[in-house]
Amino acid sequence: MRFVIMADGKGIRWNNYLGIPKHLAEINGEPIISRTVRLLRDLTDGEIIVTSHDERYEFEGSRRHEPLKNRLEIDRFTEELIEDDIFLYGDTYYTESALKTIICTKTEDMIFFGNSKSIVAVKVTDSELFRYHLNRVKQLYISGKLQKCKGWQVYHLYAGLPLESREIGRGYLITDSFTRDFNSPDDYNDFIAGQV
Repeated sequence: MRFVIMADGKGIRWNNYLGIPKHLAEINGEPIISRTVRLLRDLTDGEIIVTSHDERYEFEGSRRHEPLKNRLEIDRFTEELIEDDIFLYGDTYYTESALKTIICTKTEDMIFFGNSKSIVAVKVTDSELFRYHLNRVKQLYISGKLQKCKGWQVYHLYAGLPLESREIGRGYLITDSFTRDFNSPDDYNDFIAGQV
């Protein structure tokens, strides 16, 4: 299995806090994304790809890929890379247990991981089905039938849920206790305060 760590977002809510992209914010002296790469290297021999146009995202044991498109938020899934992959978010703190769960959970086509607020990973074993859902969400957004074009809409289309909601149904595994995503400085500072 291949691992794609998505780190080519705009980071608008992070707003260059600490003078760095959020993926490079440190937890116990190690950048969040570098930690994810290290843990994956320890757990698997699968290829690790970090998607970013930023040269600071070169990490030992992984290769950096510059996405061909990055216009919509959903483009973070880097269409030219979609195969049977595990997509991980570069701004998420994963415990070793979380990564083991994501790697070992079986699915016939795809499964989403996260909590009621955020998707933190997607495991794809049917790349054509995943690509179909991504493209369908893009088409609906571009035609004005959707207000958002994110991973949530892909999940809802797949699960047969209302596309503009935040419901959780089939094909979604709750990982509240062993992941934490950082969208804003408050998210990061709250996590750091809890570590002390």
